Amino acid sequence: MFKFVTAVSALAASVAAHENHAHDQEPMEGPLKSIWYNTLPGDGGTQADSVFSGISTFGRIQYSPCLTTEAVKYDIAFIGAPFDTGTSYRPGARFGPSGIRQGSRKVRFSGGYNVPLDANPFNSWAKVIDCGDIPVTSYDNAYALYQIEEGHNSIMMREPATNASVPGPSKKGKTFPRVITLGGDHTITLPLLRSMNRAYGPITVIHFDSHLDTWKPKVFGGAPTKQASINHGTYFYHASQEGLLRNDTNIHAGIRTTLSGLSDYENDGYCGFQIVEAREIDTIGTAGIIKKIRDRVGTTNPVYLSIDIDTLDPAFAPATGTPETGGWSTRELRTIMRGLEGINLVAADIVEVAPAYDTNAELTTMAAADTLYEVMTLMVKNGPLSEMVKKDTIEAKEVL
Repeated sequence: MFKFVTAVSALAASVAAHENHAHDQEPMEGPLKSIWYNTLPGDGGTQADSVFSGISTFGRIQYSPCLTTEAVKYDIAFIGAPFDTGTSYRPGARFGPSGIRQGSRKVRFSGGYNVPLDANPFNSWAKVIDCGDIPVTSYDNAYALYQIEEGHNSIMMREPATNASVPGPSKKGKTFPRVITLGGDHTITLPLLRSMNRAYGPITVIHFDSHLDTWKPKVFGGAPTKQASINHGTYFYHASQEGLLRNDTNIHAGIRTTLSGLSDYENDGYCGFQIVEAREIDTIGTAGIIKKIRDRVGTTNPVYLSIDIDTLDPAFAPATGTPETGGWSTRELRTIMRGLEGINLVAADIVEVAPAYDTNAELTTMAAADTLYEVMTLMVKNGPLSEMVKKDTIEAKEVL
């Protein structure tokens, strides 16, 4: 009995000693590190394991729980907003963030170099991380939208990894990191724009969608309550009413929805938008679409980019809440995205990805991930947001 008690006491002492010193230990790399971690040729960097294995982050980038720690600084952050209780047809976009991350596994398959844009967003000046998801309740829409706004704002209004002390385009003249949000249904864009307003004031929006999303609440949903008036078809109406949009610089692209009547277009104009319909691609092509967008938003304003995956035809992206036939192909959308080079994208979202309706081949989640890969590359090519201030200063001197 004495020996048993002694052994137990020794074991307890050993465990206590381990707990006291565990956090001081250096992780062991081991003699077989070269088997698991391979240095790739060219500018690809280090590949931890096969692209089909491991924990999924966007493009297999570094993960940090940004809402609980500020230990890691970044220039571009991905954050999920798993909310779908503002949708009018098919729910399921709460699984969008995880689905998009799954669809992004192959983005860095050969190193991540973007040939058309001549840049590698994974190997550049920018520190890019995945912050995981904002915890969002599914029981109270008002509180969920508050959580999304506060979570996004917390991640965005921090010092970036690059040029933190250099003046930037925000209202207070600071440089912030860029944030790319994975939705979620399109209702999330309202709290995201509220967050953007706190940093930048009224902002220019490029909106890719098959639907206007500027409907008056009485027209879309009937607005039986205040909270019911905010949904994925009315959020831009509310954004306009709240003064979140920069007047007469906003544009829709890919529109092909049915209407309650032509008054919907009139109301859309009052909300500050110009419309590019999906069918215009048949007459003016992708180059014409790009020109209309660039002429509308310019290259000096801070711009928010919102992408509804239903911009794509259901043949290319079936897994969405309100699919509309007659849309663009994935190739066409990616070409148009690349045409936004030089526009000052300060933040972006992609929404309405509902993986439950996807094919086994993950067509929709891959299309969403690849579209964000283009967006991410555009942000990297444009440099830190402090470059906006430098560019404005140079242009002002040239005018003088």
